[in-house]
Amino acid sequence: MPDSHENASRPTVLVVDDTPDNLSLLSNLLRELYRVKIATSGVKALQIAQAQPQPDLILLDVMMPDMDGYETCRLLKRDARTVEIPVIFLTAKNQVHDEELGLRLGAVDYISKPVSPPVMIARVATQLRLLKAQQQLRMQNQQLQLLVTEKTEKLNQLQQAIIIGLASLSESGDAAKLNHLRRTQEYLRVLAQRLRLHPDFTRQLNDDAISLMAQAAPLHDIGRIQLPDWILEKRGKWGEAELALMRQHTVFGREAIEIVETCFGETHDFLRYAREIAYSHQEKWDGSGYPEQISGEAIPLAARLMSVADVYDALISDYEYEPARQHQEALEILRASSGSHFDPRIVHAFCEVSDEIYQITQRFPLQAAPVQMQMAL
Repeated sequence: MPDSHENASRPTVLVVDDTPDNLSLLSNLLRELYRVKIATSGVKALQIAQAQPQPDLILLDVMMPDMDGYETCRLLKRDARTVEIPVIFLTAKNQVHDEELGLRLGAVDYISKPVSPPVMIARVATQLRLLKAQQQLRMQNQQLQLLVTEKTEKLNQLQQAIIIGLASLSESGDAAKLNHLRRTQEYLRVLAQRLRLHPDFTRQLNDDAISLMAQAAPLHDIGRIQLPDWILEKRGKWGEAELALMRQHTVFGREAIEIVETCFGETHDFLRYAREIAYSHQEKWDGSGYPEQISGEAIPLAARLMSVADVYDALISDYEYEPARQHQEALEILRASSGSHFDPRIVHAFCEVSDEIYQITQRFPLQAAPVQMQMAL
């Protein structure tokens, strides 16, 4: 006799038959190799199959009173708890259409009575081997999926670090400005997540779009890399010619991203959002912005989101000629510019998540920037 540990490790076969002699015969044939459970009706079979630990395989008689084997199998395959348990029909009905019906209901095999013991043992063993192989494959797939997810997350983290690093070059590598990139990125993410509840934006702001827009946000001023150092470092107000040059950073940013798109060889939403943000985040709702003086919904959504995030952060930051505003004062300025500078719906959503916005400023602290940039409202 096998010890209890060995018996516990054996597969379990549930034998379902309303005839005691058949149950006894089948049980005796199987006990040397498997743990055996028995049921004398379809109802009892369902109860045993749903309980833990579940059987690994079911030998199911077709011809039973009340609930026949076909109906029992149908119910097993409808239940998420039992759908994966393989079923082998045992029956004296040996017409082709009977076998076809059984297989169509989800059975894996069909054995005719009277049962040939070697045939039954071989077919049970085959199905249990297949079951074990499927379970191992499923486990390997799960492990592979976990590995892919982990590697993908690490790759995304690396890509994001590269994006932040490259974007920081537009801010002269200033640590305070690096926090500006992180804050505005998170403002945009939180804002977009709230705005997606608005019926006007639900279709545009799905999970993927929000993620990609947030990833692209740090590139909003990437075009500043092409501006001369003297204009970035100038203290005091710019003249008209200097201001015109400064505004070219939007064009430079778009051109830089277009080069990446050309090298990549195909379109990608991340690059599209990055291009839209870099080129259009200085446009205004009323058409008084730059570089194209477009207005309203002609301004890409990603750029409209970035505009609110960028101006709010400028308002609460300390500049040489623009002292930092408090959080509530900055919100009031945004509200006052709703409908002129900003899309009113976006300002409203920004104010609704203002507590989360404030928490972001605490996570990425504000610092006085040694390089004084002028704020455009």
